[in-house]
Amino acid sequence: MTAKEQIISSIEDHIDAYMNIVQTLYDNPEIGNEEFETMKLLVNYLTQAGFDTQSAYVVPTGFLGTYDTHKPGPTIAVMCEYDALPEVGHGCGHNLIAAIGVATGEAIKGIIDQFGGKLLVVGTPAEENFGGKVSMANAGVFDDVDVALMVHPGVKNGVGGRSNALNPIKFEFFGKNAHGCHPDLGRSALDAAVMSYLQINLLRQFANPHTYIHGIIKDGGQAANVIPGYASLEYYFRAPKMSYAKYLTERATKAVEGICLANEVTFKTSVYECPYEDTLINYTLADILMEKYQELGLTDIAPVEEVAAGSTDVGAVSYKCATIQGNIKIADSHVGAHTKEMAAATISPAGKQGLLSAAKGLALTILELLEKPEVLAAVKAEHQENIQKATAIDA
Repeated sequence: MTAKEQIISSIEDHIDAYMNIVQTLYDNPEIGNEEFETMKLLVNYLTQAGFDTQSAYVVPTGFLGTYDTHKPGPTIAVMCEYDALPEVGHGCGHNLIAAIGVATGEAIKGIIDQFGGKLLVVGTPAEENFGGKVSMANAGVFDDVDVALMVHPGVKNGVGGRSNALNPIKFEFFGKNAHGCHPDLGRSALDAAVMSYLQINLLRQFANPHTYIHGIIKDGGQAANVIPGYASLEYYFRAPKMSYAKYLTERATKAVEGICLANEVTFKTSVYECPYEDTLINYTLADILMEKYQELGLTDIAPVEEVAAGSTDVGAVSYKCATIQGNIKIADSHVGAHTKEMAAATISPAGKQGLLSAAKGLALTILELLEKPEVLAAVKAEHQENIQKATAIDA
């Protein structure tokens, strides 16, 4: 068989095992940084498939599966996500992402000895809030990687798109408790928080297009007859680049400072979740995945989405190596992300077909890079150009 035929055969022959992974994770969802049983399941599978594996890699629920040909060649990383959401379980489809990553890795392992290089299957937990990929990128996991790939399930086929940088900031307010009938003896942390909430919301009108400011009153007091001595807000500042997200944060902080002065309370800020970088687009990789999806018979494939909406820790990887996060359709457009309906779609016939198509698309993209060094060189050259542009913008 040709390498392409071997890849397709591997994925199709093991589909029941991959769907068993999807179902097991669906039945036993674990939220970010608590995916210990999920990590064990995926590591055991990769070990049996012939990978050298490491558990608790960089972070407690991360892992690494390595297959080294010990021949010259590129280092390719396939990323797995597997954290669930509270209440809705795998409403973001990370159980399917994990199986797609394992399937892609196993298929490439079967053919990579013909070409040389090293294959990594990287378990990147806690994407939703705590940024497993950020921790791994900071630890140097992707420093020597040439290309990193993954596919996310949803309501459309596509080759990925931009994501917003995210700066998560907590504002804490410190006043003085007093009886509600003697407010003159207290200083209301809640008043400062409410005024800050209103003022920060007013910043939205004056922010650049495609930026987002959204937050909540996290703490506002415990009893109506007590002047609250403590209150807090939690905010997300999102923008196409982290430099602008931080600029918005600075403007908000200045506003809060003035409000606290007016209310005679103090405040402090902290980063309460993991900040996410924007995602750098590699159009060469996107073109390859588009071509492979078309070869597989997929239709209505969305091109690169140039306007970002959400944020993802994939951005951190894209600043280390050429990166792509494609999309695969497993549900109709009326099904929302982060819902029980999306979770159910992962174990449906459409979810199974999505797994097959996504894994084949990724594996055939990797094959193209292995077979054609000049294409890999073009991918890497574009990445270097992207880094230079991003550095110039932030400067």
